[in-house]
Amino acid sequence: MDTPSATKTFRKIRLQPYLLLLPAFLCLTTFTYWPMLQVFLASLTNKKRVGDDGSFVGAENYLTIFTEADFLGALWNNAFYAAGTVIPSVLLGFLFALALRETTNLSAILRSALFFPTLVPLVGAAAIFIFVFMPDIGLLDYYLAKLGLSATNWLGNPDLALVSLMALTTWKNAGYYMLFFLAGLQGVPQDAEEAAKIEGANWLQRLYFVIVPMLGPTFAFVVVIALISAVSQVDHVIVMTEGGPNNATNLLLYYIYQQAHEFYDLGKATAATVVTLAALLTLSFLSLRTMERKVHYET
Repeated sequence: MDTPSATKTFRKIRLQPYLLLLPAFLCLTTFTYWPMLQVFLASLTNKKRVGDDGSFVGAENYLTIFTEADFLGALWNNAFYAAGTVIPSVLLGFLFALALRETTNLSAILRSALFFPTLVPLVGAAAIFIFVFMPDIGLLDYYLAKLGLSATNWLGNPDLALVSLMALTTWKNAGYYMLFFLAGLQGVPQDAEEAAKIEGANWLQRLYFVIVPMLGPTFAFVVVIALISAVSQVDHVIVMTEGGPNNATNLLLYYIYQQAHEFYDLGKATAATVVTLAALLTLSFLSLRTMERKVHYET
């Protein structure tokens, strides 16, 4: 039969994990879940500015944006932008980590050099790339001219402007993702690679059958944060193109910014925010579920 003191100790042990989680749960509720609920409620109204009361309009804002060419264009641009930045930046980060895996005298310098773009504020990086992409006198056209190629208006051409922004994002993020892969590579057991060598596996076979499966959790994490980054960045759009030319670089976050602060339609802005959050959560969930099937977790 349990004594009163034993029952008290048992209850204390049962409650302890919940008490430890309580501060984090309160912070998340206050600064994340409650604001998200407020955004969702605002998306069901015709509010024009912050502070307006507005009236309930139901799903009207959602129906409006999904029949609007600007929003659908921003949705397509962001999907293209995400595919064109997540894949190359993650692959480059992985290749950089593989190349700098072995510690040499130059490792620290090369790692710092590749990580340096991450330290540059996005607005500053955008200002640098405006010079790089400047027609005729920009750095890119300068070297292309030496190859006999004509000057190009990179940011003024609707077919090239979004690709130019993708180049900036890839340049900035690859070094950041490299750090995660370097940390993951340190956890790959050497004896597994040595066993593969003894079995006669070449470098590519060891990479495909040993290293990549061991880095499954790292790949899953990096892909998710790269997806979030592809949707959450807007500074370079404001600095470099302001969504142009002809809305060719109008991404979802810039569309939301325009609706809220230029066109003063808070209802549409919050509806687009809810759609963006839902798309981001769905993509993150599908990415994790797909990649976790190939993930190797050490026990």
